[in-house]
Amino acid sequence: MSEPLVVVGAGMVAARFVEELSTRALGRYSILVVGEEPRPAYNRVLLSSLLADEIADADLELKPAAWWRAKGVSTLFGRAVTAIDREAKTISLNDGRTLPYGKLVLATGSRPIRLPKPGMDLPGVITFRDVADVDAMRAAARRGCRAVVIGGGLLGLEAAYGLAKAGVPVTLIHLMDRLMERQLDTPAAALLADAMRRNGVEIVLQADTARVIGTERAECVELTDGRVLPAELVVCAVGVRPNADLARATGLDVGRGVQVNDGLIASDPAIHAIGECAEHRGACYGLVEPGYEMAAALARRLSGDAWAAYGGSVLSTNLKVSGVPVFSAGDFSGGEGTQDLVFTDAAAGVYRRLVLKGSAVVGAVLVGDATDALWYRDLIRSSESVASMRRSLVFGRAFCAAAAPLLEAA
Repeated sequence: MSEPLVVVGAGMVAARFVEELSTRALGRYSILVVGEEPRPAYNRVLLSSLLADEIADADLELKPAAWWRAKGVSTLFGRAVTAIDREAKTISLNDGRTLPYGKLVLATGSRPIRLPKPGMDLPGVITFRDVADVDAMRAAARRGCRAVVIGGGLLGLEAAYGLAKAGVPVTLIHLMDRLMERQLDTPAAALLADAMRRNGVEIVLQADTARVIGTERAECVELTDGRVLPAELVVCAVGVRPNADLARATGLDVGRGVQVNDGLIASDPAIHAIGECAEHRGACYGLVEPGYEMAAALARRLSGDAWAAYGGSVLSTNLKVSGVPVFSAGDFSGGEGTQDLVFTDAAAGVYRRLVLKGSAVVGAVLVGDATDALWYRDLIRSSESVASMRRSLVFGRAFCAAAAPLLEAA
């Protein structure tokens, strides 16, 4: 008889886990996926494209309903898990039902952060995390609202780009001195800012939000230096935090996220956690790629590979922001013992910087052309020596391959 396995959360990481597990151990588990949103897993990375009308709503779908049925997976969408009884091995739903589990996988993702500033609870102040947020932004665009986006990280840039493409006058404000400071160095961030401005986004850096002003709804954003920016729509995109409330309430070990070991096992051996809700070796990853790596490792383990383990992820960002390819991986901060290889073509909007330590690549930043992003990422992960192609490395994989015979001859 199949063991009951319940996945709490129906996002991108949950879908990948179910796909991996059903491929490796079809029939071993009776799988139930419970999702709070009223729809199957969809691609959150494409939300800004949806807002900009570059894709249709149907293009977000990761797996059609027929796929879940074909895998023998039961699904409950639009249902929230309200409690876990670890002793009885059951979960309680907000519709009053109680369901059993043999193994429980928490893939509850993360929650957007709202700044603890006055006025953040006014109507017209939203976050940018799901399809419902996109619907709210579209409604604002139809009303002819002006918008302020707070936060110059990935979520903020996506929100600002989508709003601008939808015809909304938008100002992006950011506390730091450059955009995406965790992923980009100063020259790369400057190129990205130029691209955002060309797409109609006004950018204000080193700007600290004091409060949102309004009576019945948001009317403007006041900065700590006294400037006031008109805004009937305010998008707070300052980051996310692991959604670990359910785990915390049931007594699991929780730091920032649900604490798991290399087997992705929580402090209860029947419970696992993957994705943005998990904390592994003190790290919480707010990106989808580490979640996919966790999903694959856990699927291998639950399909019978007792040695399968997750050892952590090399953080990388590979996407298009405002139509511009952007890639960042590893440690690009530089410092003692490192060397930089840099290529810049300002006219073409292309920038490449590789950070080497010894003979290995430890970091990379690409803007404008990310053709070789995955190759550079693999070099970082493998720590292999690049001494033989150092002189051509910054020009990309194809150039290195073409130049190799010439360098050997020289």
